[in-house]
Amino acid sequence: MTRQNKGAITGAAFLMATSAIGPGFLTQTTVFTGQLLASFGFVILLSILLDVAAQLNIWRVVAVSNKRAQDLANDLFPGLGYLLAVLIVIGGLAFNIGNVAGAGLGFEVLLGIDVRIGAVISAALAIGIFLSKEAGKVMDNFARVLGLVMIILIFYVVFVAQPPLLEAVHRTLIPQKFDALATITLVGGTVGGYITFAGVHRLIDAGVSGEESLPQINKSATTGILVTAVVRYLLFLASLGIVSAGFSLNADNPAASVFQSAAGNLGYKFFGVVIWSAAITSVVGAAYTSVSFLRTFHPFFEKYNRHIIIGFIVFSTMIFVGVGKPVSILVWVGTINGFILPVGLGIILMASRKTRLMGAYRHSVFLQIIGWLVVAAMLVMAIKAVI
Repeated sequence: MTRQNKGAITGAAFLMATSAIGPGFLTQTTVFTGQLLASFGFVILLSILLDVAAQLNIWRVVAVSNKRAQDLANDLFPGLGYLLAVLIVIGGLAFNIGNVAGAGLGFEVLLGIDVRIGAVISAALAIGIFLSKEAGKVMDNFARVLGLVMIILIFYVVFVAQPPLLEAVHRTLIPQKFDALATITLVGGTVGGYITFAGVHRLIDAGVSGEESLPQINKSATTGILVTAVVRYLLFLASLGIVSAGFSLNADNPAASVFQSAAGNLGYKFFGVVIWSAAITSVVGAAYTSVSFLRTFHPFFEKYNRHIIIGFIVFSTMIFVGVGKPVSILVWVGTINGFILPVGLGIILMASRKTRLMGAYRHSVFLQIIGWLVVAAMLVMAIKAVI
C-alpha cells in the first residue's frame, strides 16, 4: 500500500467523522445528556452498533463495486441514482447553511466579531482548500488535524468537569432510562444524509476500491465511527459532570454552557474552537460529498468539480448572510434528510445482491440483516416525523 493510500484511508475516516461532528452533533449530545443523565451512555453504545452496521454495508458495497453511490443506484434501476443525488444535494445544502452559521458562531465566541463576518471568513478558508492543487491531500490533513484538536479540548473539559465515571460506565451497560427517538436521532446525525457517503467517495477518488481493498475499507469505515463515538462519549461525560454538579444547561446554547460551567471563560473560548472546528470541517465534508453525487452525470460536472464545490459553499454562505438562520428551510429539508439513510442504505443493500453489479463479491448475510433492521427503524421514525 502506498503512503498516499494510507493517508487517504485515515483521511476518509476523519472526513466522515468530522462531517458528522457539526453544530447539531454538539447540541444533540448535551441536550440528551441533560434528559437521560448517565443512561444516555447506553443510547450512545446502541447507536454506535447501528452506525457501524449501516456504514460497513454502504462502504463495502460502494467501494468494492468501484462506483459512486448514484451510479450504483442508476445501474440497479435507471433513474434511482438521480433521485438519490437530488436528496443528498438538497439535504447537504440545508445542513451546510447550519454549518456555516456554526463556523460564524465560533469566530464570534473567539474574537467577538459579527457571526456573519465570521461565516464569510470561514467560507473563504474552506474555499482555499479546494483551490489547492492537491485539494484531496489538504482536505485529508485538515480533517485529521481539526478532529484531533476537538478530541483534545473536549478531553480537557471532561477532566475539569469531573463526571461520575463509574456511574457513567454502569449506566452505559445497564441503563435506567431508554429513549428510542434519541437513538434514531444519533444514528441519523452520525451516518444520515450525505455523511456516510463522504468517506467512501473519498476512498474511490483515491483509488482505494475493489474486493482486494476490503481490509482497508473496513478499517477506514470503523475508524470513522469510532472517532465520532469518542468525541460523543467525551462530550457526554463533560455534560454529565456539569449536570451532576448541579449546573443547569442553557437552553439557547447547551453545548457552550457545558464548556463555560466547567472551565469559565477559558472553557467558553475552547467551545469557540470546538464549534468552529466542528462546523468548518462539516462545511468541507458537505460540499465535497454533495457535489460528488453530480460528478458522473455529465462531463461538465467532472470538468468543473472544484468550481461547483466552491459555488456550493458560496451559495450556502450567501443564504446564511442574507437571511440569517432560515429555520423553515432547515426544518423542511431536514425532514427530507431523515429519509436519506433508509433510502440510500436500502438501495445499497439491494445492489449488494446483484451479481451483474458486484461480480464475484458476496456481501455478508449478517450485515444485510442488520442493515435492513436499520432501514426499517430509520424509515419508521422519518415517517412519524412527517406525520
